[in-house]
Amino acid sequence: MRLLKLLFSLTAAILVAAAGPAAAQSAAAAAPKPLYRLQMLQAAPGRLLELIDVVKKHSALAAAGGEETPVIMRHSQGDHWDLAVLWPMDDWAAYYSQARMAKRDAAARASGRTPVELERELDPLVSWHEDLYMRGPSVDALRAHVKDMGLLHYEMMQALAGKRDALIEERRMENAFNRNRGRGETLIFVREAGADWDVVTLGVYRNWTQYAESDLIPKEANDEAARKAGFTDAGGVGPFMRTLISTHRDTLGPQVRQ
Repeated sequence: MRLLKLLFSLTAAILVAAAGPAAAQSAAAAAPKPLYRLQMLQAAPGRLLELIDVVKKHSALAAAGGEETPVIMRHSQGDHWDLAVLWPMDDWAAYYSQARMAKRDAAARASGRTPVELERELDPLVSWHEDLYMRGPSVDALRAHVKDMGLLHYEMMQALAGKRDALIEERRMENAFNRNRGRGETLIFVREAGADWDVVTLGVYRNWTQYAESDLIPKEANDEAARKAGFTDAGGVGPFMRTLISTHRDTLGPQVRQ
């Protein structure tokens, strides 16, 4: 009996070891991507600078409570909101675990507020707000993406019914198109809950000059880059994306340094 148990254990160990790398890769592929909260805020008239100061304070308190600080963008051109605050959360269960909530609560109370009271500080400063919870890249990838970049570009899209996966693939194709022509790629975020945007991308530029440099790329180079990415030509990139969406918004603005 002992010999049979030993043989069984050895066989099981060998099978697990043999399947280990594949099983690990499968588990990694199945694991959900990091969760983010995109907080969009429109300041009450005349209160924008106060709002920025409060958001910065909330960022500092998040760091004091062991959380990641957000990426903050101030609107310059595009949609009607004034600030986009991208908060890394990790995951629902992790973010709302007792340990992490206790740390956030302690940091808030050290400042003389509860977490609820801190959230309410925004009320008199905000005339419109919207939250979107999204899955996206790692926090390290986000930090590397925005580091030293002065200008951020959010594109937000609602997919037509049944077209969300196709829209995500189109966003990847556009990244390939930009990569082929020497332009920067975007980070892709996919809606999990909240506002009705299905896919959000975040592009970055050093400044407005770099943003406009795409006009200097010859048409032949643009067309070749587009065909390699799966489009008919450069002129077909936008029309193809619009076969997959019902609504599209763009917002450009500087990154708010903390």
